[in-house]
Amino acid sequence: MANPLLADWQPQDFEILEQGVLVANHRLAETGLFTDDALAEILDSHPAQHLSVNTMGKTKDKFDWREGDRNGVPGKDLVQMVREGHLWINCRKMLDHQPAYAEVIHRLFGELETGAAHFSAEDRTANLLISSPGAWVPYHVDMPVNMLWHIRGRKRVWVYPHFDKRFASPLCLEKVCSGEWSEDVPYDQDWDKYALVFDAEPGQMITWPQLAPHRVENLEGLNVSLSTEHKNARARRRLNVHSGNYVLRKRLGKVCSSIEAEGFLAHAKQLLARLDRYAGKFVGREKHQWTYPITFVLDPNNPDGFRLLDVSESVTLAAHEEELAGV
Repeated sequence: MANPLLADWQPQDFEILEQGVLVANHRLAETGLFTDDALAEILDSHPAQHLSVNTMGKTKDKFDWREGDRNGVPGKDLVQMVREGHLWINCRKMLDHQPAYAEVIHRLFGELETGAAHFSAEDRTANLLISSPGAWVPYHVDMPVNMLWHIRGRKRVWVYPHFDKRFASPLCLEKVCSGEWSEDVPYDQDWDKYALVFDAEPGQMITWPQLAPHRVENLEGLNVSLSTEHKNARARRRLNVHSGNYVLRKRLGKVCSSIEAEGFLAHAKQLLARLDRYAGKFVGREKHQWTYPITFVLDPNNPDGFRLLDVSESVTLAAHEEELAGV
């Protein structure tokens, strides 16, 4: 029988899942799936539509997340460019396209479900993150329940109080859950004093409650992490509460700021959100999903590994940044 992928977990670790912030150990590096050669193979074989190339500004208090074009760079070269540049690679839908990784990820979920009676991981997804020293991800929320399994390099994670309207307002969460916004939400540096801060070492995982605001900064080395996501009945209902609030405000002119995921009102909002999505199919109202414009291409000759396109700043990106600043 293979060794457990969860290393030295105690009963109290399992009890914290989805309830609070947890730092625990894992053995993913021992699988051999995250070496440079393995990463290069993934980058060369993964479907292009599910591989994102991103960068961000050097000033961490300014929203400047960008989407780029791979420009035909081979996987082995791309790994080196990430190591030396300022890039963030996201290989999405690993469960669908990488069988060896899918097997390991389902083992992780299986061990979690075995150890925690209250834990159920449905609608599973997983992303492989390969990122540069000094790269960072802005303040945001994840709609599914998220777990960050860190494997190589060192990164710092800030997790802010969950279900606290000071750090992610109901209006912001409505816009995110409806697809009107990306998962990036307004951020104020003064909020850092309320955050829990963790320096993730190889072999550690960090998880937090659904929709808890957080941000990430790489400290050193080529960073490699697996980001797993899942939903269950409670997680879906929590998202539908925000979507229901959106329907009440946007379509019916009623403002409801309650974000409680339990009780009659929460179930009523979930029904309203589902009915609205169902009705939208008949009136031709497609759910809008925020996407970033392509504003750079990879360039091995540039120290940061990319070159900005020779065009004016995207109107879409500028409008989103302006909206973030105004809420």
